[in-house]
Amino acid sequence: MSSSPPQPDCPRIKYVHSFEELVSTKFADGINALCWARTLPGDFDEIVAQFDVKEGRLALDEATLSGLVLSPAGQAARDILLADRKALADHGLSPVLDCIHGYPRDEEGGPVITDVYSFHVDSAPVEADTYLCSYNHTASEGLLNEEAVLKVDVPEIRAELLELYGGEDDEEFEEFLSDNCFNLHYAPLPEAQPYFFGIGNLWRIAIAHPESPVPPCIHRAPVIEPGQPARLLLIS
Repeated sequence: MSSSPPQPDCPRIKYVHSFEELVSTKFADGINALCWARTLPGDFDEIVAQFDVKEGRLALDEATLSGLVLSPAGQAARDILLADRKALADHGLSPVLDCIHGYPRDEEGGPVITDVYSFHVDSAPVEADTYLCSYNHTASEGLLNEEAVLKVDVPEIRAELLELYGGEDDEEFEEFLSDNCFNLHYAPLPEAQPYFFGIGNLWRIAIAHPESPVPPCIHRAPVIEPGQPARLLLIS
């Protein structure tokens, strides 16, 4: 299974050629996404087919993967999954391999939807990055920072949030936005051209934290339609 780089001339993305380069390259000069574009052998859908995941998500650990009876193509895919997990773990990370058919939806119906299907950034109180790889039919979607606006900065949305908050536009209101993750979600501008992370590519993306030298990478999860196979995602 192969995937070409999603947008070779994208000013926010830097392409690397190895795992070592992926983990050692520093975010700088506005680059907030590193992509190790890969062509992967094997049948990852065969692994997904072993699990009847039609809603929610199922975490797959090493023991579960190792116990599967697979064809040679399935075995090749499993070897890659185990190798990627080990590489990230050896780097001091905590990778999770999920078989996903859907994430919880934000059903509040408020002025800012805060589920992962909305363009958003990850955040942490300390220095950290997000690593992720989609191995089968669907992948995450990214958005350039220049082609997006924070939803809380849209006047109409901010007015609705102020009404919901029931107070003044002050520091406590900013805390309200942060506590509810409203300030992590973005709307694409009319001229925006989102890019796809691609299948098989291993990414490292910048997140919002106090020491970050670059803006965080804006992205969202893909919607999996009824009848489609579950998504096989490695994330850390």
